[in-house]
Amino acid sequence: MVERQFLATRRAALGMIGAAVVLPRMAGATTGGIAGAAFGTTWQISGALAADLEGLRPQIDALFAAIDAQMSPWRADSALSRFNAMEAGALAVDPETLHVTRAALALADASNGAFDPTVGPLVARWGFGPIAGGATPDWRGLQVGGASIGKTRDDLTLDLCGIAKGRALDGAVDLARRAGFDNLLFDLGGELRALGQHPSGRDWQVAVQHPRPAHAPAATLRLKQGQAVATSGLRTQSFVLNGHTYGHIIDPAAQAPADAGLLSVTVLADDAMTADGWATALFAAGATGGPDLARANSISALFLVQDGSAMTRVVTGQIAGQLS
Repeated sequence: MVERQFLATRRAALGMIGAAVVLPRMAGATTGGIAGAAFGTTWQISGALAADLEGLRPQIDALFAAIDAQMSPWRADSALSRFNAMEAGALAVDPETLHVTRAALALADASNGAFDPTVGPLVARWGFGPIAGGATPDWRGLQVGGASIGKTRDDLTLDLCGIAKGRALDGAVDLARRAGFDNLLFDLGGELRALGQHPSGRDWQVAVQHPRPAHAPAATLRLKQGQAVATSGLRTQSFVLNGHTYGHIIDPAAQAPADAGLLSVTVLADDAMTADGWATALFAAGATGGPDLARANSISALFLVQDGSAMTRVVTGQIAGQLS
């Protein structure tokens, strides 16, 4: 009998397909804040009274709506979907889509293709995404020009879900900074970024969830001023088939879900887009290739690896000094 047990719902969201769906959560009480919904998930700002933060809400809602309209593969009217539907050539797009696409291609190059923004059809083939088609991933077939993005093959598509949610989070932090706030913690679908410190004067602290349900947090992580954290793992967006767990993050080289021996990767970076993208890339690279890739690129990461019936930690970069 075939077992197909879904461990998380498939949410039609920018940040849920191929992205670093983060597991860290805030540790300890905060003074207050506001919350909302975007990209099929939730966002939260903590560290100030709700009445003081409410003025940010319309700006944040507008920012997230604009990014969704530009880069969501779930919307037929988005710039990204128009690009995916067109034949080989170039399409003029907004500066923000240019910026995120350029960052995605730079990450693909730095990760030797472990992060591949043309992997959308494979994500869909495994039941996690909306980008139909049968194209073989080839990020080198995409280009970014002065005001346009282009592709060399009709069947190439672009999927920015592994990096765009982090960019949205960075944009929200910038809005708050320009409004004069200096001590807040932002959470967008579990991806986190600190602005300043906790109101008590200490660093913000977040709990890294255990990859398996009903377990205590795997670690606590301190975030210094401005730092962001993102996690990719099997706890969300996965299913079990014939006793094997398949996650939503695709290994482009294998054209299949990434190695289940790696349970999660948590990345610490100076901005959320970097943390988001590298969490995806390192998880796709697997239990052995991921740490090697992190070390080669000076990425601070916590890898939780299945070791028989136990779980082991592998740590790279400066994250070791901020873990407990």
